[in-house]
Amino acid sequence: MKNVELPNFANGAVLVVGDVMLDRYWFGDAGRISPEAPVPVVRVKQIDDRPGGAGNVALNLAALGTQTTLIGLTGNDEAARVLSEQLTITGVNSQIQHIDNIPTITKLRVISRHQQLIRLDFEEKFPAFNPEALLTAFKKALLHTDLVILSDYNKGTLADPQAFIQLAKAAGIPVLVDPKGTDFSIYQGADIITPNLKEFETIVGACANETDIISKGHAFLRTYNIQALLLTRGEHGMTLIQQNQEELHLPAHAREVFDVTGAGDTVIAALGAAIAAKSSLPNAMTLANLAASLVVSKLGAATVTSLELEAAINSNSVASGSIFNDEQLLLAVNDARHKGKRIVFTNGCFDILHAGHVTYLQQAKQLGDFLVVAINDDNSITRLKGPSRPVNKVDQRMTVLAALGAVDCVVSYSDDTPKRLLKMLKPDVLVKGGDYTVDQVVGAEIVHAYGGNVRVLGVTKGVSTTAIIDRMVQNVKLTETEN
Repeated sequence: MKNVELPNFANGAVLVVGDVMLDRYWFGDAGRISPEAPVPVVRVKQIDDRPGGAGNVALNLAALGTQTTLIGLTGNDEAARVLSEQLTITGVNSQIQHIDNIPTITKLRVISRHQQLIRLDFEEKFPAFNPEALLTAFKKALLHTDLVILSDYNKGTLADPQAFIQLAKAAGIPVLVDPKGTDFSIYQGADIITPNLKEFETIVGACANETDIISKGHAFLRTYNIQALLLTRGEHGMTLIQQNQEELHLPAHAREVFDVTGAGDTVIAALGAAIAAKSSLPNAMTLANLAASLVVSKLGAATVTSLELEAAINSNSVASGSIFNDEQLLLAVNDARHKGKRIVFTNGCFDILHAGHVTYLQQAKQLGDFLVVAINDDNSITRLKGPSRPVNKVDQRMTVLAALGAVDCVVSYSDDTPKRLLKMLKPDVLVKGGDYTVDQVVGAEIVHAYGGNVRVLGVTKGVSTTAIIDRMVQNVKLTETEN
């Protein structure tokens, strides 16, 4: 993809304010019809919880590597505790206010064979509350923020969005709004607003053609003193309308649509992350459009990482796997698991990659569908192998591994063992190469405890990193002797 620049998202800090909810998924097989009523019986095998609403926006920002703070409201219950844990583990600075005697908004989806059978909503609109605690947290967070996103799901957190918009404008910080409802005057003065076409037509009336969309878009901006309108249009892509400028239209990228849940969250997150990292608005729009095309191929309220964006931009890249940090890896593994893939995990130094490693990784991949390779970082290898190791630095080792067709994800770890990653990811299969028994594999007890499998594949005879290094040293000595 030409003329698209991927910024360093870590350079931007984004503050999200809005309606936080819990997306809960029950996965199982629907193999028969109930004798009690003509409905399918689902035998639930897996339960998964994810932050939804403004929480999903924050999750998308964190997946891109953006410094992310989230302010919102929940109840003071089990769902709220699950939300806090999920947000913390993905690197979001969560500053959620808890309200007693009100349930955290929860959306429960029952899914069988990648199809959503039913959605059950547990919610009560938040009653009138004193917003001072939220505004105090907002003012404090503004001191370390490059951009604000208001994620409004019309649940009550943003009952008065003007209070947040005016504080941000006074601080010189741009505000992006994902709107809801039939009164957009409450977002007056925002910098960018991102409704979909249906939401837009609810405000301005039906649009008969492109000319109608553009003219009504410019009138909308003037009426509400908003600088830019990014209109998301599903299979028709996106249209950007700015005050006193020509409109910009981007077609949708042709991809298989698996699930549109949360696509709007991904759009505003990618747009905001790029602007916060100093991208131009057209470039940020292009990245948001690309992120939307990637996320709809995933199940549920999913996320897109900067590495996925980079791979999509450089579509001719030979790289197969992706290099992730812990938080991005957890999201990728969860996404693979939701698609029914069997997760395989292996670990090691992989200092000098050789034929034995390649054969081993190919065999490991055959034990499942999604292979995660965790490698010791440089300091960890030095502690384990001595001051002369590693020969290759961690970024070089990860790049080589990611280029192998068998490898889906690569991550590094600083611990001496991979136990922390095993507890976090819970892979279906833990694989190790070498002359071990299963019980001698580090982390075997963790995997066995939740019902996973541990496999030992042995080694390829005559090939090892130590042997290669020894031959190199010997060759150097022979060369010195000859000279």
